[in-house]
Amino acid sequence: MERSTSIHREITAAVLVIGDEILSGRTQDQNTAYIARYLAQLGVDLREARIVPDVADEIVAAVDALRARYTYVFTTGGIGPTHDDITADAIARAFGVEIGEDPRAMALLAKRIRPEDMNAARRRMARIPKGAELVANAISAAPGFMIGNVVVMAGVPVIMQAMLDAAAPRLATGVRVLVATIDADAIPEGRYAAELAQIAEADAGVAIGSYPSFTSAGVRSQIVLRSRDAGRLEAAANAVRALIARLQTDGTPI
Repeated sequence: MERSTSIHREITAAVLVIGDEILSGRTQDQNTAYIARYLAQLGVDLREARIVPDVADEIVAAVDALRARYTYVFTTGGIGPTHDDITADAIARAFGVEIGEDPRAMALLAKRIRPEDMNAARRRMARIPKGAELVANAISAAPGFMIGNVVVMAGVPVIMQAMLDAAAPRLATGVRVLVATIDADAIPEGRYAAELAQIAEADAGVAIGSYPSFTSAGVRSQIVLRSRDAGRLEAAANAVRALIARLQTDGTPI
């Protein structure tokens, strides 16, 4: 399937992280940030991320809510060989379709798994909802899949990344968001907050955020501007630069 580009509408996405191990804190989610950065390069806005346990009702409810609201939903986790890997079944239920061993998936597994080692657990990874497209897995063969606007991927980061690469050509893309970052040095946010808000309100096409950090030299802040319009971004960035320059030289104690 060829990738299409849309310049007339926003392309949005949500990430649904599935797994008790994430909610328990045993495993840290590394996938959401990676997916967010990856999609940004495609002009796709990640608008929401959720984490749900390995509970079918919870997965179905989240998938149904998110796929109705966003252009794409990316799920991670729950498509392995164990009894608690129930994502594929839950996705089939959400779409109201049957699920069973997919000959295409079995053929992929057969390239990596010897016939004598193809036990029931491993065959679970070939269970795909009817009508879904496979998403290749260059790392360990067991595929993910795409059905409707939902892309179902593994939870292991390196495998998820390979699956995302495989799914990306099928995605509609938008206009990339451009970013400008301005250091506010040691100026407290409270000194520029009101005027920064005025700059932000002057052009709704430019999103502006202030992000403090703590360093050995003290509190530092960066002001980040985002827009799909280069001219509007530059105009707003110049206004912010002028604001910061004035505050740095006005003689008011920091």
